[in-house]
Amino acid sequence: MNRSRWAAWLRLLAGLAILVALVWHLGSAAFLDGLRRIDAGTLLAALAIGALTTVFSAWRWCLVARGLGLRLPLGGAVADYYRALFLNAALPGGVLGDVHRAVHHGRHSGDLGRGVRAVVLERTAGQLVLLVAGTVVLLVRPSPVLAPVTRFLTSPAVALTAAAAGVLLVAGAVLLRRRRGASRAERALRTVLTEARQGLLARGVWPGVALSSVVVLAGYLGMFVLAARVAGADAPTAELVPLVVLALLAMALPLNVGGWGPREGAAAWAFGAAGLGAAQGLTTAVVYGVLAFVASLPGAGVLLVRRSAERRTERPQFEFEERVLAEQGASQRRA
Repeated sequence: MNRSRWAAWLRLLAGLAILVALVWHLGSAAFLDGLRRIDAGTLLAALAIGALTTVFSAWRWCLVARGLGLRLPLGGAVADYYRALFLNAALPGGVLGDVHRAVHHGRHSGDLGRGVRAVVLERTAGQLVLLVAGTVVLLVRPSPVLAPVTRFLTSPAVALTAAAAGVLLVAGAVLLRRRRGASRAERALRTVLTEARQGLLARGVWPGVALSSVVVLAGYLGMFVLAARVAGADAPTAELVPLVVLALLAMALPLNVGGWGPREGAAAWAFGAAGLGAAQGLTTAVVYGVLAFVASLPGAGVLLVRRSAERRTERPQFEFEERVLAEQGASQRRA
């Protein structure tokens, strides 16, 4: 627990250090300029894009959960996903909302472990689609700024590493299938592989998971391009997309403060190297961060409504317990 707490603090400090370094080198004007450029129309567009990505993300979660044998209605999944997005954006770390979503659904469904794994698989599916799509974009749209990244992804060392990892996974799966009396770790790994196949690769699951992940990724790209336009970037969209992909990939790094940090650093570097200006890249990332937070605000409403409903439910129970204790006390005094 102490190591986990220290690791969490180090991740937060790393994200904060990135932001401080950006302010030190580029000044605070890039942050303030991004805030001044946002208008009501931009906020409404962010809410619309956020609704699209949230509904499709919740649908993906439903498909994965049902593949694992858990009941999850779409309406409740959308509300829970909105709440998780708001908590991710409002709290340090950027994942606490997903943790709350996983634990809440696991307890509500009666299988905490499977509920947590459903959220992990759902998030993993989105990251895999982002990684594959990002690699394709970097290969199809070469540019001087992306040349080092493209060379790294297409290098023989990476290809050999990927092939070796695939061979090891296949060999491990074959060994686990053949062995009997496996250890606890092997049984856990076998369970994870089985549930990954059921939750992501089943015949009635994977088409919806793939479609929803593509739509969600398109929404994220659209939000980032919108942020770039608000920040004043007039480059063609085809030129902006590879830069945006790098920023989205950087967001997957667990070194952030409520989602802030690596995204801003990657955007500043990519825009600067592409000749668009590091300050404009930083402004774009700041605008995106604000728009993403605005898009998650319906989750605050969900949080407040559910807290109010829980309090209304708890109060009659509390009054009933008080009445029972009072009657017991009265009967004891009479006795």
